[in-house]
Amino acid sequence: MDANTKLVIGTFFISFATFQLLFYFVSSWFSAKISPSFNSLSYEKKIEWNSRVVSTCHSLVVGFFSLYIFFFDEATIADPLWGDPSLVKVNLAIASGYLISDLLLLILYWKVIGDKLFVIHHCAALYAYHFILKGGMLAYVGNFRLLVELSSPFVNQRWFFEALKYPKFSKANVINGILMTVVFFIVRIAVIPPYYSYIYSVLGTEGYVRLGFVVQCSWISTCVILDVMNVMWMIKISKGCIKVISLARQERAPNSLQNGKLD
Repeated sequence: MDANTKLVIGTFFISFATFQLLFYFVSSWFSAKISPSFNSLSYEKKIEWNSRVVSTCHSLVVGFFSLYIFFFDEATIADPLWGDPSLVKVNLAIASGYLISDLLLLILYWKVIGDKLFVIHHCAALYAYHFILKGGMLAYVGNFRLLVELSSPFVNQRWFFEALKYPKFSKANVINGILMTVVFFIVRIAVIPPYYSYIYSVLGTEGYVRLGFVVQCSWISTCVILDVMNVMWMIKISKGCIKVISLARQERAPNSLQNGKLD
């Protein structure tokens, strides 16, 4: 077993253990420190809260690591299909450790946080990741897909505000909602056309043929599954954002009229 393989395996197990530790011990302690209202939440709410804290931590680590690789890792940039996957493998090992950890939590607390879409998403992602971790192919492409994690902190923050019963029209809630919609669209939806244009551009090339039929089909099919879910989530988020903005405007209108009369 070479040094890189040992590094990837070690990173995976450390990632898994770290996220389990965050869920069971660190999240509750830290959350109670920064938000005393956490202690008054129900058992079910605390379970989902801790799950989302772990999700946010994972997203920040993997998302910013992906950004660094995307802009500065020359080895993968030079050859998106067969470039040196060393840094990407480490990032994917972190992500894989999280996905296995989260799948375990979904199963253990299914009645509270169980979600079939998340199970499909996690399994599809893990299936795609194993080709990169095992064969070293599609490193740049795999890293590009990890950029979607940059939207998760905003999605989780929205849930935190709801759990703490922040008013829907509070400044913090509205700002986070707008940022969530914009970032989600940029990293999950706007990238779809150029991404599939790239796939089309490499069809039939030597590097693409070297991937083999199984990897070719798996690459495209898993991306389609993940992107269909991203579009579904984007529709829900957009509807929610539009609804909040519309209601906020309706609330402001009577207040503006009232203030005008008082003046």
